[in-house]
Amino acid sequence: MFIVNLTYKVALEKVDQFIGAHIKFLNEQYELGNFLASGRKVPRTGGIILSNVTSKTELEKIIEKDPFKKNELANYELTEFIPSKTCDEMKFLMK
Repeated sequence: MFIVNLTYKVALEKVDQFIGAHIKFLNEQYELGNFLASGRKVPRTGGIILSNVTSKTELEKIIEKDPFKKNELANYELTEFIPSKTCDEMKFLMK
């Protein structure tokens, strides 16, 4: 499992020009089962994605499709972790 930490490197006005395409990308990844949660940071300096993709290489390929990445709007930091405890609703993560 990975935490994807996005940090914007351009003004929010530029980010907002691509937000619709970014949401479409996110929706596609949810439908494929690759993403579990996502959202904006507070303050709005980027976002976080929780991904259950098991391969860092595969996740990097997926991220290359993100309009924010394609248009060089954000930096991406990937942190791999192994959940050792979850709430009951997320027990499926423990496979």
